[in-house]
Order: sequence, then C-alpha cells, then structure tokens
Amino acid sequence: MKKLMLLFACLLAVSSVFAKIELPLLVGDHMVLQRNTEVKLWGSTTLKKDVTITTSWNNQTYKAKSDKDGNWIATVSTGDAGGPYTITISDGEELVLRDILLGEVWICSGQSNMEFPMCGFINQPNKGGLEAILEAPKYPNIRMFTVQRNSVDEPQTDCKGGKWLVSNYESVSSFSAVAYYFGRVLNQALDIPIGLITTNWGGSKIEAWMSEESIKNTAGIRQDLAFSGKGDESKPARLFNGMVLPLINYTAKGFIWYQGESNREAYFDYKELHKSMISLWRKLWGDEKMPFYMVQLAPFNYDGPNYRSLALTIEAQTQVVSEVPYTGIAGSTDIGHPTNIHPPFKEEVGQRLAFLALSRDYNISGLPLGSPTYKSMEKTEKGILLSFNNVSTSGDAMEPNSLAGFTDTGVMAIKGFEIAGEDQKFYPAKARFLWWKNQIEVSSDQVSDPVAVRYAFTNFSEANVVTTFGIPLLPFRTDNWEIPQEEIFKPK
Repeated sequence: MKKLMLLFACLLAVSSVFAKIELPLLVGDHMVLQRNTEVKLWGSTTLKKDVTITTSWNNQTYKAKSDKDGNWIATVSTGDAGGPYTITISDGEELVLRDILLGEVWICSGQSNMEFPMCGFINQPNKGGLEAILEAPKYPNIRMFTVQRNSVDEPQTDCKGGKWLVSNYESVSSFSAVAYYFGRVLNQALDIPIGLITTNWGGSKIEAWMSEESIKNTAGIRQDLAFSGKGDESKPARLFNGMVLPLINYTAKGFIWYQGESNREAYFDYKELHKSMISLWRKLWGDEKMPFYMVQLAPFNYDGPNYRSLALTIEAQTQVVSEVPYTGIAGSTDIGHPTNIHPPFKEEVGQRLAFLALSRDYNISGLPLGSPTYKSMEKTEKGILLSFNNVSTSGDAMEPNSLAGFTDTGVMAIKGFEIAGEDQKFYPAKARFLWWKNQIEVSSDQVSDPVAVRYAFTNFSEANVVTTFGIPLLPFRTDNWEIPQEEIFKPK
C-alpha cells in the first residue's frame, strides 16, 4: 500500500512538472499578430508555474508565471510585417505555434449582413462571390477566425469554437463576405498579412453586444426598452459575455461594424447606445483612438418604402460619426434592395470600409474619400442650393448614378430629393447639378418658398447621387422637425 501511495505521489509530481499548456482558441497556428507593437499571449498550466515564450521574429524570450488558478499572460513585442514565424511556449514541456504572421488585425462584428458568407444565404446570392472564392488561394496571407455563436449570462474567457484559417476555397466560402472583401483590399493595398476576426449573430440587437453596466450608464435612453430584448441574440450582455470578452486580450488595429436593422424600431435610442458601445470596446482594448468604421444600413422596404424609420436609424448612425472621433461610415444608399434585407453587393461594402481605413489609418491617397455628406444650404431664386463634405471638383465630383436613366430632354435624372416650405409638407423635388461647384440645386413648382430638403429619407427610394468613384451620397435632412409617428411606422 505504501508503495502504491509513493508511486501515486511520484506521478503527481511528474504531471505537475510537465503539465500540458492550454491556450485559448484565438492563440494558435496560422494566426496574425498586430505588427510593430506589444501584444498579449495567454493560457493556462499548473498553478504558480514558470512559463517562457520565445518568438522567432526577434529571437527574444519572455517570462510569465501562472497564478493560483494556473492562468498566465505575457506581453511580447512584434516587429515589421512578415512571416511565417514560430512561437515556442514552455513550462517544462514545449509547445510550438507555427505559421505565425505579423500584420494588421481587424475585428469584424454585427448582425446578419456581417455574418453573410461569401457563398451567400439560401435564395440570397452574393454578387461576384464565386469569383472571389476561386481567387482565394492567391491571398495566403489573409487569415480568418470566426467566433462561434455563444449567448451566455456569465462572462467568458475563451471562445466556444473557432480556429485560424488560411485563405482558400473552403475557408473563404463560409467566411463573412464583407470582412473578407475588406481584408482583401487592405492586403492588396498594403501588401502585408491581414488577420480578420469576425464575431456576429444575425438579428442581434446592439444591447446584446454591450455590458449591462454600460447600458445602465447610457443617459437619455429608455432603460426599460433597452432591457426588454428576448432571445439569445437580443438579451442585453449575452453576446458581449460570450463573443466579445474572450477577444479583448487579442491586440487589434480597429473594428468594422454592420448592425442596426434590429434596433430600427427604437431608432431614438440607437445613437446613445452606439456611442456607449464604442466607448466600452475601446476601453476594453485599451485604446481610445481605436478606429471604428460602420456600414450605413441599406435601403429596404420594411413596413413600406415611404415610411421613415430606417432613415431615422441612419440619421442616428451619421450623428455617431459626427460626435465620436476616429469613426467613419461606409455608404450603401445605392446598393439596397426593396425586398431583400441582405443585398448581394457585399464587395462594394467591404471596399468602402477598406477605403476609410486606408485613407485614415494607413495614409494612402488617391483612393475614394468617404461618402459625401450634407454640409450646408442656402436659398436661391429657384429653390435651395446644397453643399457637401467629402467632395472635390476632381476625382470625387458628384453625378447621378449612370444606371439612373434619362429624362425626356436627354438629361440624366437626379432622384431621391424632397422639398418643403414652412408648412412642413414635403413634395418630390427637381434637382440639378452645379458641376463647377459640386453643389446641387433643389426646387419644386409646388413649393414657392422652400425652407427644407430631404434626400433618401425613407425606408427605400430610388436616390441615385454618387461620386465619379461610385461612392453614394448619404441620406440626410436639413430640418430638425418632429416627424409624425404615422410617417415613421405603418399604423398597426
């Protein structure tokens, strides 16, 4: 008996010396680490155990010590973009991570339009998706990690599932189309490795991606409504706990975000919730200047094309961008669909997000500016003259979309404008470009003394103003009038 007890004690001693190192799913073969900074590597082993980490790109060794629960974390320095490299982790037993690249890492999140895979959904194709899949092996330095769905009440430290994949036919086919197109443009322009982490859930509300505390601290919202979400994808903090917190140790350059459709019915709270979520995420990643680029919600009929709930949600998005630094919005006014909430033009969305990042974060010039936005108005003898941001008299001059068609006089039609007088009644407006100034003059025979203009300010319209690069003008209104409820939603 004593011999058996001695043998058992020896086995325990050996196992404690050579305990198996456990790593979170995010830390593994094929991953991309953010270049030229300090990044975290973490895991678990036997309690109070010395751990060494050696990185082959600089041949440096770093040390960590596991805590009373066996968890350890180390900060390592990265260098210029490149690879492949190895990372050797040892606590007496050695673990080697292979095919590690240094480059740019972006976190891609939202609901179903971000989730939408390159292969499309059933009866909802992705235009050009097959061509992108066929070219996937040409981009082996694009690496992808899809966070598995996990809606939970308790904060998690690891993802429920997922692993780093190299760009190939199979991996790209099932990956987020918007995220992949975004990463491909960055890879083409910068010629460095790109890491994409996508964490998304179709139909999710923004409250699900936030902590309960951050929601409670958001002033001016209807708290009872914010906490009324039902279902795994809508309950406050559920996706934050399971699909955001497990990522926060992973250093990233920035975020791209495609969400808001599920918050349309509470558009009046969306701006403040969105601002709180951006602040929360930046705080968790330890960078108040971390770029955050969102997608303008695409036009869709919802409860009727002429109601205005979507326009008011988009207005909330644009207000976030104007009030929160280091944010931007990729326009989609031109690529919505009246009956398909998942429009097939994901390449355009990904490209436009990438143009924001390339111009603002990587100092790349010569590419399209962000979407034109309303700047100011002045009254004229014929109507109202509108001026815009993000336009020039050269490469980003505005024009009607070439698919718009022509009037009876052979002039290309400009669509999507409404105009009103002091009575606050809006009528369809005629519009003409002042090409030499990049301005638009709007008028109507039904409004003799106009005071306000709206553009694409309904759920769905044929609005068609774009730049010569094809970047659409964002929906806007010049007024701040209270809109009657019966114009916002279809009466029930």
